[in-house]
Amino acid sequence: MISEPGLFRDLAYVFMAAVLGGALARYARQPLILGYVLGGLLISPLTPGPSVADIHTFERFADVGVVLLMFSLGIEFSLKDLVGVKWIAIIGGPLGILMTIGLGLVVGAQLGWSPIRGAVVGMVVSVASTMVLARLLMDRGELHSRHGRILIGISLVEDLVVVVLIVLIPALGVLQGDRILAVAKALATAAVILIPFFYLTRRILPPILARVARTRSDELFLLVTLAVGLGAAALTQAAGLSLALGAFLAGLLINESDYAHEMLARLLSLRDAFVALFFVTVGVLIDPRVIATNLGLLAVLVGIIVIGNWA
Repeated sequence: MISEPGLFRDLAYVFMAAVLGGALARYARQPLILGYVLGGLLISPLTPGPSVADIHTFERFADVGVVLLMFSLGIEFSLKDLVGVKWIAIIGGPLGILMTIGLGLVVGAQLGWSPIRGAVVGMVVSVASTMVLARLLMDRGELHSRHGRILIGISLVEDLVVVVLIVLIPALGVLQGDRILAVAKALATAAVILIPFFYLTRRILPPILARVARTRSDELFLLVTLAVGLGAAALTQAAGLSLALGAFLAGLLINESDYAHEMLARLLSLRDAFVALFFVTVGVLIDPRVIATNLGLLAVLVGIIVIGNWA
């Protein structure tokens, strides 16, 4: 079978960009994320020089990076870690979103925006990326600190709030009863699918892992690890939630088993490669022309994000 040559050329570009950007970030003592994004910008079709041809293929690869990072994060965490900060996360997540929406309304009023536009901007910028946050905490060695656990907990709560926001945003003009019903239906569907799945997984997974471990096959253990993480992510996506949330919850289940350390060790190298691909893809998708022509709006959005998160 003859493979598409452009795909392998693009893969070479992506990983060379990751190496170059990562090396520059290390040299400048900056987060690796910044270097990866800069490397992606250099091979973007929107900038001069060599560029990837099929961006959409790499968007799919990037999703795998999200799943693997969040899955490994769940394995490294434990339910005890999250339970310890549950009230801070449950209260802090929605409260932070409401404060940022309020800030968006205030700033929007000063800029002449409609209340709906200000609220939507506040909603969008209030939700942090758990993926980016987790990677930054890992790079800084602060993932298991108290503030690291709090930030991850708040971000996961925000992932759940996103389900409600996605349904509500189109109806901000007139909040009708059918839209409220849609929110309730989305949450109920997620609960009906996820609660039985994770209950059964908690019962069934440990004996499966024990049997696989007895085979002493590294390849089989890695395949089971990937199947659990990707399967949970696919299920939560089908339930209307994020891939990242499902992968993280599956990782938490693995953490309670006797094989968590072994599964994490098998996963790390593959995870890091796909995570680098994710952030390079982010850089590839950046259009410098859009940034240059919307510097004012960008400054406003960055200000809302910084002030909202600081508050």
